[in-house]
This record gives sequence, C-alpha cells and structure tokens, in this order.
Amino acid sequence: QVQLVESGGGLVQAGVSLRLSCAASGLPFSSYAMGWFRQAPGKEREFVAAVSGSGGVTYYADSVKGRFTIYRDNTESTVDLEMNMLKPEDTAVYYCAAQPSRTAILYSDYGRYDYWGQGTQVTVSS
Repeated sequence: QVQLVESGGGLVQAGVSLRLSCAASGLPFSSYAMGWFRQAPGKEREFVAAVSGSGGVTYYADSVKGRFTIYRDNTESTVDLEMNMLKPEDTAVYYCAAQPSRTAILYSDYGRYDYWGQGTQVTVSS
C-alpha cells in the first residue's frame, strides 16, 4: 500500500529557512513525479512545486520561485522541499503528492496526483 509521510513542519520566524521531507513507501518511487501542495484555512489547495521521476525537471509556483527548492533522493525514496526566506503568507498545511508518469511533464492541478500524505503544518510568524 502506498504511503506518503511528511515531516519537518513547525513554527518559525519570518525570514528563516525550513526543510520539509516526504518519505514514500509501497511504490516504484522513481516512476512517480512528486509534488508539494499547500492549503490555508478557507482557501483552495495550492500548487507549490513538482519534480520529475528522475529529478531532472522541476516546476515552481510563481509565489515561491527563487525561495523554495524541491529535490528528491531516489535511493532513499524521499522528496524534500527546502523553504528559504519564509513569509507569513507561506503559512499552510503542506502536502506531499505522487503522480505516476512516464514523461517529464509536470502538472500543477491537484487532480493529476493519485497519492497524498497527511500533511504537515507550517506556521510563519511576523
């Protein structure tokens, strides 16, 4: 059974860095594109970043481009999101998601992703 487990969330001050990690099991990890999404209370789930199965292609939302970096370790079956220069607007529950793919095409709509983690809370104070 596929499982995605996020970790690394917490309460931090604006301007600092935080690393989220997602550990995957029960799937051929390198055959899946991986994505990070976030959702604040009362708002739609929002795309953050995605990386192809090989790690060779990345895709970022404009709101995080230049601040966040997504990377994966196919040996450990993990995908991380390094968040720098955090802002209060980044406060949300962050979700890891997996999309089976044979190509390097990445999608930003959550409907394209088949598996989801439980989420980890990130709170950024002013």
